[in-house]
Amino acid sequence: MAVTEKPVLARYRERMDKAITALKEEFAGLRTGRASSSLLDQVHVDAYGSTVPLNQVAAVSVPDPRSLMVSVWDRGVVVSVEKAIRAGGLGLNPVVEGQNLRIPIPPLTEERRKDIAKLAGKYAEQQRISVRNVRHHAMDDLKNAEKDGVITKDEHHRMQTDVQKLTDEAIKRIDETLKTKEQEIMQV
Repeated sequence: MAVTEKPVLARYRERMDKAITALKEEFAGLRTGRASSSLLDQVHVDAYGSTVPLNQVAAVSVPDPRSLMVSVWDRGVVVSVEKAIRAGGLGLNPVVEGQNLRIPIPPLTEERRKDIAKLAGKYAEQQRISVRNVRHHAMDDLKNAEKDGVITKDEHHRMQTDVQKLTDEAIKRIDETLKTKEQEIMQV
């Protein structure tokens, strides 16, 4: 029989913080209208018999606010990198210049901005679900700890309130992050 240990709120806070960090990483890959090297973080290239992240076969730089430069290390994968960027769903069309790809960042249309804002909303909802799952897991741990006599009923009630406060804070931070990103996306 497994011994139940006393639930630690810091663990749940850490898991909720990871959800917020993941959201920020997903948002970094969303296009806003300015060039950003993180724009291509989600692009994966078919190279060397497998699919690898773009940053493992090339370096991405930002020479100016309206373009990206991808320097491919191996001439043999230039075509694969170009195909991966075109197929990335970002609406980008790279121009091959030897082992480099110049990627002009076209201005976003109003319709495309709205689509990107919707996608940002989906990412935020996924992380809200993740935070609520952490809360659910924490509540189960508290219930089991009380049942096994590790914590008292009063401690259970107090910790339950603390977990709910952590959840509310995390969801509020997700909403604030989403609002900031939507403003950034819709800015012309």
